[in-house]
Amino acid sequence: MSPPKAFLFFSGEDIMNGLLRNFKKMKRKKVRVAIIDNSIDPSVYNPIDHWRAFLGVPWEAFRAVETCFPDLDKGYTHIILTGSEASIAERENWVYEETEVVQEAVERGIPILGSCYGHQLLVLALRGPAHLRRCPQAEVGWIPIQIRKKNSLLGDEGEVYAFSIHFDEVIGLNDDFLILASTSGCRIHAFELRSKPVWGIQSHPEINISAARELLENLIRLELKSSPLFEAALRMRPKDSGLIWRIVRHFLASGENP
Repeated sequence: MSPPKAFLFFSGEDIMNGLLRNFKKMKRKKVRVAIIDNSIDPSVYNPIDHWRAFLGVPWEAFRAVETCFPDLDKGYTHIILTGSEASIAERENWVYEETEVVQEAVERGIPILGSCYGHQLLVLALRGPAHLRRCPQAEVGWIPIQIRKKNSLLGDEGEVYAFSIHFDEVIGLNDDFLILASTSGCRIHAFELRSKPVWGIQSHPEINISAARELLENLIRLELKSSPLFEAALRMRPKDSGLIWRIVRHFLASGENP
């Protein structure tokens, strides 16, 4: 059986031109990114492979489960918090160590972008566990996302698509946060902290269609109770709006020049 036809809303030329423009701009700005890798088993899910394809600037990865975190005095200008196979509801010691790094980085005004688990960990660090819960219904696959109002991170108001795979969610944020996007099953699908350059996105726009399929296949081989959800997602017709290019461009352009 051949895989479903994929929908891509951007061309190869758009990708290359965007990457080149982004790289030239960030080289002038001397950006240095710290990626905090929250994955548990990189042979199943390796977020570094997903993110590095879009950066085009110097970056360094730190394994959170090994309690390895960036020294914020070493000149890192931006921080990315990746997804994870872990649940934010079941927290080991490394999670609390990471929240301390995040709190200090926010206080210093270092731009931070969290995806999926990283989105949730941002809220854990900034507002605590009362603003996190298990999803009433998990979102797995390429889902429609409603951009609630035009914003620099995601673009114009309207419907877009990105790969998503999450069983936990963020809830109950106050007016310190601007809600950027929602889905039918997740009201806070993307947010911006109004007072600092901090963004969370619940989806995985950094995971392209082929990588998403590979991830789903890896998870199915683990024979988890959630495997039927992964199998159903593999049967979907993928739709990817290419949000990652806008997200990375805006994120890396944020913050003050060093």
